[in-house]
Amino acid sequence: MEDEEVSQKLSRMSEEAAETDQRCSEIIDAREGKKTAILEKAQETKSEAAEMASTYLGDDADGLDGLEFLTMAEAGEVGHWAVLGKLNEKAGEQEIAALVEWALPIQERHFSEVKEGSLALAAEEDPNS
Repeated sequence: MEDEEVSQKLSRMSEEAAETDQRCSEIIDAREGKKTAILEKAQETKSEAAEMASTYLGDDADGLDGLEFLTMAEAGEVGHWAVLGKLNEKAGEQEIAALVEWALPIQERHFSEVKEGSLALAAEEDPNS
């Protein structure tokens, strides 16, 4: 996978993440009584993810390290959206069902693309270095 292709995919992923965040925010804004708790939990999760990235990548990270971390993060996202969908089967909230139906395939594609990128870079590595 060429650097330009990886860059384009990462850019698209970032745009899709921003759109996902926007769609989630719209649903959260309508949740009176739960909005603050949801936003606090989301901020806590973002902070934990940033800390994990900093710890995992360290000062000497290369492209493979970055894509490998993204592979783990995107796998987590796929799991999160699948769990949300399962929880919503009982809750029956149409807004949530529509959001999951929209977001889950995007997250699955993100996972597939970063895994593919990781494997392509790994294939170029010297296994004895």
